[in-house]
Amino acid sequence: MSQIRPAKAGPRTRLFQIIFESDTRLAKAFDIALILSILASVAIVMLDSVNRFKHYGDFFYIAEWGFTLLFTVELGLRLYCLERPLRYLTTFFGIIDVLSILPTWLALIIPGAQSLLVVRLLRVLRIFRILRLMQFVGEGRLLVDALKRSWHQILLFLCTVMMIVIIFSSVVYLIEPREAGFTSIPKAVYWGIVTLTTVGYGDISPVTPLGQFISVMVMLTGYSIIAIPTGVFSAEVIRSIRAERYSDEACPGCGYDRHERNARYCLRCGTWLNEETPDPRKVRRALSKPPSDRSDTDT
Repeated sequence: MSQIRPAKAGPRTRLFQIIFESDTRLAKAFDIALILSILASVAIVMLDSVNRFKHYGDFFYIAEWGFTLLFTVELGLRLYCLERPLRYLTTFFGIIDVLSILPTWLALIIPGAQSLLVVRLLRVLRIFRILRLMQFVGEGRLLVDALKRSWHQILLFLCTVMMIVIIFSSVVYLIEPREAGFTSIPKAVYWGIVTLTTVGYGDISPVTPLGQFISVMVMLTGYSIIAIPTGVFSAEVIRSIRAERYSDEACPGCGYDRHERNARYCLRCGTWLNEETPDPRKVRRALSKPPSDRSDTDT
């Protein structure tokens, strides 16, 4: 991301290398500690919702505030070592960082007795901390790039599916009795989505032969089209992996363009792939020498 740039040289640059990079031992230790903290905080939020652990409420409360303070300090350090900290807050990971600490701080100013549901919502929002783990997965960028390139096809697929569901649901609403549960078109749309995805809860089902025949057609349609978005997304992921691994440089000798990025010679004809082609006379002269007399300068 272009927004992630270190501040001027000095302690802030060193801090940037520790927080945003992972090529040093200290940076790796920071990443591991942060991952463990995120997992522990998410586990506490989940256990706090279990009734049998309610007697640990004080411990959960103290631990939650401890993690909130820790993540607040960590966010402050991230902003401190950046050249443009406000731009980072507009990025995906910046928004997630804010969401991971905002609910706990907002709970201080929202009365718990009058707004119990709001407080419960804020507590559940802390689970978004687990999204911060995405920044530690290198392959996550490939998945995000594949989603960006395939969202038009996926959106078109979803629109087509919704049109099919609405059409079939409207027809079933017209032919089925209200006693079967089809009291409205939205209720029939719910049945259509459940049937198309082959979930089949069974709380609503057609009772007429024609309605049951339509159900069969909807289920067969669901099996037929469920693999379409998977294939589109898989194709984009494969394209991202190839773009990451292979270079676009074509061989000047045969035109072959499926070389790995660190390749020096053409896989098909052996032609030199670097921009500066070596002198063939120097190559022959270097190869004619004994291995002990060859030097890097000859090639």
